[in-house]
Amino acid sequence: MLDVAIIGGGPAALSAALNCRQRNKTVCIFGRSLDSSLLFAAEKVDNYLGLPDVNGEEMLNRFYSHAVKNGVEFQECRVTQVLNMGEHYMINAENNFIEAKAIILATGLSKSKGIAGELDYLGKGVSYCATCDGMLYRNKKVIVISENEEGEAEANFLADICKEVLYIPLYKNVSFLKESVTVLAAKPKAVIGSGEKLTALETDQETISCDGIFFAKNTMPPDSLIFGLKTDGKNIEVDRRMSTNLPRVYAAGDCTGAPYQIAKAVGEGLVAALSAVSDIDQMTKK
Repeated sequence: MLDVAIIGGGPAALSAALNCRQRNKTVCIFGRSLDSSLLFAAEKVDNYLGLPDVNGEEMLNRFYSHAVKNGVEFQECRVTQVLNMGEHYMINAENNFIEAKAIILATGLSKSKGIAGELDYLGKGVSYCATCDGMLYRNKKVIVISENEEGEAEANFLADICKEVLYIPLYKNVSFLKESVTVLAAKPKAVIGSGEKLTALETDQETISCDGIFFAKNTMPPDSLIFGLKTDGKNIEVDRRMSTNLPRVYAAGDCTGAPYQIAKAVGEGLVAALSAVSDIDQMTKK
């Protein structure tokens, strides 16, 4: 079991991981490659103290190298769910399950806008992981709504299980789908249901009856990632310790709100790490 699992990959995640390792905690960062960070594309960064006139790629690589030298581990993956198991947390990273005593969310700005009813029917027909929940929809009709090509693999997986799979790509140039998957050019508007379970998807063209809807997103909205997490709009609510409303769950960086600056992200990553280390030590003493 890890001491701390960090979900992210930018400056806040790297800062948190480094400071956890320097206090002898086991830590792993779960996230996408460095070039997926908004900082990576910056032509010039000139407001970070001590590192003038560097570009974003160089700065991220320096942060990354520093973390690696201190023993930080990385898993390049998409985390779809974090489960509260009581004394620890369980992370679902592309169907690999990892346990950790504490979680630090450093997921950056959430660009994915959920549609009406999406969160209301999470676990009642809405899912973010086909390999996790696909078997629940054997011989049923499902819809996959995807912001990227990763959704194609999920649709193809479901095609071998479900009676009918409809695919709504929110990106250009679908690469490969099985012949049994039907592609729809539509804009999702709302998840419709009876209260206990979803019954249909409303689009800009029609209302489609279905048994389940799978979303493949570029970034997961924080309150979709972990049940019960308190947010203020797109921002995760934290106190001065970077603690959220959930025990041993912390947040740092752009996901906590403005200002969206590297120095702020690095500082919050440090605070989140110190808080996580302190709370883990207190838990161990009990």
